[in-house]
Amino acid sequence: MVREEVAGSTRTLQWECVESRIDSKRLYYGHFVMSPLMKGQADAIGIAMRRALLGEIEGICITCAISENVLHEYSTIAGIEESVHEILINLKEIVLRSNLYGVRDASICVRGPKYITAQDIISPPSVEIVDTTQHIANLTEPIDLYIELKIKRDRGYRLKSTKNSHDGSYPIDNISMPVRNANHSIHSYGNGNEKQEILFLEIWTN
Repeated sequence: MVREEVAGSTRTLQWECVESRIDSKRLYYGHFVMSPLMKGQADAIGIAMRRALLGEIEGICITCAISENVLHEYSTIAGIEESVHEILINLKEIVLRSNLYGVRDASICVRGPKYITAQDIISPPSVEIVDTTQHIANLTEPIDLYIELKIKRDRGYRLKSTKNSHDGSYPIDNISMPVRNANHSIHSYGNGNEKQEILFLEIWTN
């Protein structure tokens, strides 16, 4: 249906969103169409846009957690259901939105028993937490938990340092990728020298 409508449109280059939806609080979907394009252009543009969307758009994320009372990443803490490693993985999944540059400080300061979510993160006013219900840890006993966090803007995916921490600082894999996936497909129509293409681009973003 969409392809028939685009194929019958004018020759002026058009860029249109033909479908958008919210799959979850952390996943948005958009389906875009660009047409008409000359033969060979759609694939070149699709590849370039996919590369730019996945690798060049900046985002912010939690890059480090600091807790002086933790011996090492694979420690367990009495009164906390998750291990330190599991908490770090949960922090990596926190989705943030902001225009800030440089490194900013945030923290978690709570007393159990408590089910800790992203809503318990104390962050700068300029930082928005996209999904405040994201799970971090479950405190099952009346203990205090204090974690310092570092927030940074970057692009792409960077693995954390493999060096052992000696100061209670634990790096977190840096996933600064607002666009989580992008696919493109091509529809050709016409004959001979009149043959043209339509570019379909699907984008999933947090």
